[in-house]
Amino acid sequence: MTGSPNQNLRAVFLDRDGVINRAIVREGSPYPPATLEELEILPDASSALADLKNCGFFLLLITNQPDVGRGRQRREVVEQMNGALASALPLDGAFVCDHSDNDACDCRKPQPGLLVQAARDREIDLARSFVIGDRWGDIDAGHNAGCTTILIDRDYRERAPAHEPDVRVKCLREAADWILRSAPQEDGR
Repeated sequence: MTGSPNQNLRAVFLDRDGVINRAIVREGSPYPPATLEELEILPDASSALADLKNCGFFLLLITNQPDVGRGRQRREVVEQMNGALASALPLDGAFVCDHSDNDACDCRKPQPGLLVQAARDREIDLARSFVIGDRWGDIDAGHNAGCTTILIDRDYRERAPAHEPDVRVKCLREAADWILRSAPQEDGR
């Protein structure tokens, strides 16, 4: 029925760097690729996302890109990278916070603003949704929004999440398999 709210959509919210594309790791800390040429989709991303999509999940990219706010990256480059990912993978959209730490916005993870905005815009039930991330901010944002959280543990040298993730895995394929085992299959979205 067109126009009627459907608060039953389930989503998998995916961080970008370190989850669906390779993060550039320097001295134990992850960084985004600086150019489109450095963007490398992880080998398991395509099949993992296709399986989630086939199970009826809405797939949304949620990413902090503070280098834009800090003046170290151009917004157009971030948009090109997100466009390349959307062309290669079955993503349904992208939500980006390009503020720096000092902006005190509600969209920068660990705040839940990106998830809340996506839920409102796409009529998603956050309690039936999942967040997959590789950093503490992803997990805390998912927890703060009421989602089930999955940490892809990349052994970064940084603080732990304030909230323990619901599950820890080593790669996106493991995260997708855990969701597919845990969530009942539904017809349609």
